[in-house]
Amino acid sequence: MTASLEGVRVLLVEDEYLVASLIEEILEIAGCIVTGPIPRLAQAVDAADRETCDAAVLDVNLAGERIYPVADILSRRNIPFVFVTGYGALPGEYANRPRLCKPFKMTDLLDTLSDIVKTASARH
Repeated sequence: MTASLEGVRVLLVEDEYLVASLIEEILEIAGCIVTGPIPRLAQAVDAADRETCDAAVLDVNLAGERIYPVADILSRRNIPFVFVTGYGALPGEYANRPRLCKPFKMTDLLDTLSDIVKTASARH
């Protein structure tokens, strides 16, 4: 069963407007506080470095740029994240990270987000 996401602060990085809007709406309905959607890498790097968040949803490809610098910052800050991608496997250092392949079911997103938040809070 999905743990409650009420009040969970989520950084949303997605450059496709319709996809971003849909994810944002689903997260807000689930009770999340959403920062974003952020469509560009430079903005996402800044947000990853500065924003207070409990988890992040990261589109792998932002207008041709890869999201990995943002993932690195979040990793250093111990903020869990899930990649969303239309591509296949991720590079080695990211291969074991949670990943959803587009198109995905919103319940899968909420379940994955719930799992990574629960796992991260259990470590603290």
